[in-house]
Amino acid sequence: MTSAPSPAAARLSALLPDLSPLRSSADFRLLWVQGLVTYFGSFMALIALPLQIKELTGSPLAVGAMGTVELVPLVVFGLYGGALADSADRRKVILGTEAGLGVLALVLLVNAALPDPMLWPLYLVAGGVSALAGLQRPALDSLMARIVPHDQLTAAAALNSLRWQFGAITGPAVAGLVVAYAGHATAYTVTVVTFTVSVLLCLRLTPAPPAQDSPKPSLRGIAEGARYAWSRPVLLGTYAVDLAAMFFAFPNTIFPFLADELDARWSLGLMYAAGSVGSLVLGLTSGWTSRVRRHGLFVVFGAAVWGMAIAAAGWFGDVWLVLVCLAVAGAGDMLSGLGRSTIWNQTIPEELRGRLAGIEVLSYSVGPQLGQVRAGAMAGWTGTRSAVWSGGVACVASVALLTAALPKLLTYDSGTDEDAVRGRARRSAEKAAESSPSGA
Repeated sequence: MTSAPSPAAARLSALLPDLSPLRSSADFRLLWVQGLVTYFGSFMALIALPLQIKELTGSPLAVGAMGTVELVPLVVFGLYGGALADSADRRKVILGTEAGLGVLALVLLVNAALPDPMLWPLYLVAGGVSALAGLQRPALDSLMARIVPHDQLTAAAALNSLRWQFGAITGPAVAGLVVAYAGHATAYTVTVVTFTVSVLLCLRLTPAPPAQDSPKPSLRGIAEGARYAWSRPVLLGTYAVDLAAMFFAFPNTIFPFLADELDARWSLGLMYAAGSVGSLVLGLTSGWTSRVRRHGLFVVFGAAVWGMAIAAAGWFGDVWLVLVCLAVAGAGDMLSGLGRSTIWNQTIPEELRGRLAGIEVLSYSVGPQLGQVRAGAMAGWTGTRSAVWSGGVACVASVALLTAALPKLLTYDSGTDEDAVRGRARRSAEKAAESSPSGA
């Protein structure tokens, strides 16, 4: 006879990640493993590429120019990718873009193997990766609500974030060692291998065709998605809060100067990793999030914690306290991200999900880009630490103002929100049709 678990064991089990999506959806399992492999290889290239530009040019400006090369393709192809995800088989979009990313990794490998590697292919690949990522991400994001049961979407978001954090921690760490001891070509070889494995996994995904009356990609279709988002205060709040948090409180670009001011240059790598560590800890204890229905609170509270922790990181003069603050900020950012992802997947209609996912790509990618510009300019004007803490304070203030202006975000409840209820009903009808003999 099996004894009942102790109260302590039950509490621990409630904290551990909810693995229900991995058990209930074969496609989610495939995408989770595929993403784990891809993120590791992508982060290898993400570290190796700027290091190679640095070695070839010796210019910080040349390294920073990567951001300019990447931004425009991300915006253009992110919006188009959203429209494409609503009009094409999402499996084909994911498969094609993943294969394209593998080809670009191969270009990096060939260039690195030359006796005298060239600079221009590195910028070409950086722009190409940004364009393909913009095309792919809406298809990936919009596929979640189709393959994961409605009541498991928060758990799926937590598992996806956990996977990303694992890649963000291990990929750069291993890449630094590989580049230092085996060279850029070896790092790019690992990236090519991971994308090859990823393509093989994507081939096993179930086709995800669009609705029969889905429109072709167009500016008009993109505008229709934007109008829908604008008409939904909850959705608008998720975008606005994320943009404000990243614009005011994303100081990563000035971490080297912060490390110098704290007389702790050795801590620079830890500063970059601390946020991911905080997110990882929250992900490993995220089981409780599956039982919460007020996901708007996640968005607001997580963004406020992010801002307060960044403000504290700029205020404290002890490097260890700064690292703790950055880890807390990472946990807050992940909590806010869980709320955003869940609300998006619970409320957005299937026929608009791709286009809204394209807008989501902009909301969580453009913000950090602009935030780094703000942080750098503010640091040059007021000093590094004041640029950090003032940005955190501005983040908290802007979150408070946006919450007051869009109160429906704070009161969002997945059990009573009209869009969430309709989304649950649509998903139940789809599952019933799939399981019926005529729908098989």
